[in-house]
Amino acid sequence: MRDFARSDSPAVQDQLDRLARLSVPDGRLGLDTIRALLGRLGDPHRRLPPVFHVAGTNGKGSTCAFLRAMLEAQGYAVHVTTSPHLVRYNERIRVAGELIGDARLAALLEEVLDVGEDLNPSFFEITIAAAFSEFARVPADACVVEVGLGGRFDATNVLGPEVLAACGIAALGIDHERFLLAPEEGAPPEPLSRIAFEKAGIAKQGVPLVTMAYGEAQHLAIAEQVERAGTVLRDEGRWWHWGHAAGNRIGYRDAKGAILLPQPGLPGVFQYANCALAVAMIRHQDRIDLPLAALKEGAAKATWPARLQRMSPGPLTGEREVWLDGGHNPSAGERIGEHFAGRRLHLVVGMLEAKNPAALTVPLGNGIASLTVVPVPGHDHHGSAAFGKSANAAADVSSALAGLPEDGLPVLISGSLYLAGEVLRLNGELPV
Repeated sequence: MRDFARSDSPAVQDQLDRLARLSVPDGRLGLDTIRALLGRLGDPHRRLPPVFHVAGTNGKGSTCAFLRAMLEAQGYAVHVTTSPHLVRYNERIRVAGELIGDARLAALLEEVLDVGEDLNPSFFEITIAAAFSEFARVPADACVVEVGLGGRFDATNVLGPEVLAACGIAALGIDHERFLLAPEEGAPPEPLSRIAFEKAGIAKQGVPLVTMAYGEAQHLAIAEQVERAGTVLRDEGRWWHWGHAAGNRIGYRDAKGAILLPQPGLPGVFQYANCALAVAMIRHQDRIDLPLAALKEGAAKATWPARLQRMSPGPLTGEREVWLDGGHNPSAGERIGEHFAGRRLHLVVGMLEAKNPAALTVPLGNGIASLTVVPVPGHDHHGSAAFGKSANAAADVSSALAGLPEDGLPVLISGSLYLAGEVLRLNGELPV
């Protein structure tokens, strides 16, 4: 299945069609291809403004959103690359605060695809090479870069100490097992420790690696990577701390002192931890100065589509209370379950065939008033049988919503970011 949307721009669509024809030898790992591709482009990854590099199983995108909001609150121009996109490929490349325009995107992709045609690059390698090329060309004050998959062998991991301000790791969980848990000599055998080992592969010499608090085995796996890289670990519980404060605020403290932050702009109790991680990354680096006022404003104003997003009234949702979340793994399911604890809801779910249906249904448990299963457009997906006898089937999200009773209960649409993108498109809420 392909990881990109259609474009209304014929010029962009021509390049997306070329991306669709890319293939990668099964099991290819390593950074040789992306380094060769970037080398042909003049090594733009060595000429970026200070970079905040974020890995993690869940929460890395939200942490990037907080970082961006905090930096922009100070008036800084910020480049951002995240994945996947929800509706338009353009969402992956934000240049000095604005999504890249169609004309520039078409020319940029054409250049990178032409240069790397004989290297057999992947979709993501082309995307990262394009993003870094544009980020090196357009002046800005900072970059925020989200890891795509894992960390150690991710295409973004070409970033070196000369551009990195701080690296960070958000929450850990089991996902992408085929790639991240493949047997390898010298890697931890325990699954979650192996995940930690892979994420910590982004550690670079002299660049602080800022992490959340994990179990002892995961901490040791990360510490091993930190020692190998020759850097310092700044982990929650040892170097920085946070907690819930009165008025739904965040209490944060580290060696620089204690501060109070407002309630995070992103809904969900788990976003407090992501916000605190962003603050810790900023306060444990010395490339960019950011005062408390910017941290506070960014914490309150951060936005991140399809992560427990309360949908606006629109052509798809009508006036109902509808929530959208692209969560699809057990860790995400737990966080969704925490948010809706004590509430009954109607669940509309579309999930890729490779994912576990119980990831959402178990955490929500008896709170599910009804369960309707829909296809994930353009992707192999689970049918209603995978969710049990009580699950209903609908042809699409519109039909699913139309079939729900008008009982005042909220609706949660979840299970896939691909489905989330379609929902946003249908409701006219395109990410900007």
